[in-house]
Amino acid sequence: MKITLQNITKHFGEEFLFNDISLSFNLPSSTALLGINGSGKSTLLQIIANYVMPTKGKIIYEQNGNPVEPEAIFHLVSYCAPYLELIEEMTLIEFLSYHFSFKKTQVPIDEIIQIIGLEKAKHKLIEKFSSGMKQRVKLAQAIFADSPVLCLDEPCTNLDENGIQLYHDLIEKYGRNKILIVASNDINEYDVCEHRIKIDEKLK
Repeated sequence: MKITLQNITKHFGEEFLFNDISLSFNLPSSTALLGINGSGKSTLLQIIANYVMPTKGKIIYEQNGNPVEPEAIFHLVSYCAPYLELIEEMTLIEFLSYHFSFKKTQVPIDEIIQIIGLEKAKHKLIEKFSSGMKQRVKLAQAIFADSPVLCLDEPCTNLDENGIQLYHDLIEKYGRNKILIVASNDINEYDVCEHRIKIDEKLK
């Protein structure tokens, strides 16, 4: 699995977020996207995940040396960000069952719930969850998906000390055989990454 960014540019109107970025990511690898606030970390991550289109440039997904069709990228990428919404009218087990009906899971759903420490909330509506509990669910739906690319934007948002430790444990056990890309300025979030890229300086 390989992801190649060729001369990626993104601007909104006349305001350029970043310009002419070329990068590549190979399986397995772990990379942090760093940069000052407003430098475009989240937007670049969304482009890599095929959630947002660049203004200019090209992104190429390859699997076994063959280009991946755009409609197939969804099955290859898992994404977690604090601004993504959960279906709060569902219980935890209903939501995870629904989510993993679209993507394969690495472990059974009941085991996922146990691993993230939410067994007592299994049949509780997500709208009743604390912000930290919701973030654990967001991480779970991304990290436990059986997909080769894992994109995480500020993954420890709203997590307490135990939640941050859980994040590290999950990455170590379930994220090391993937292309892992983390957008963050928090060392607690990106210290899991071997490679680091400063978006505002375009340094590798």
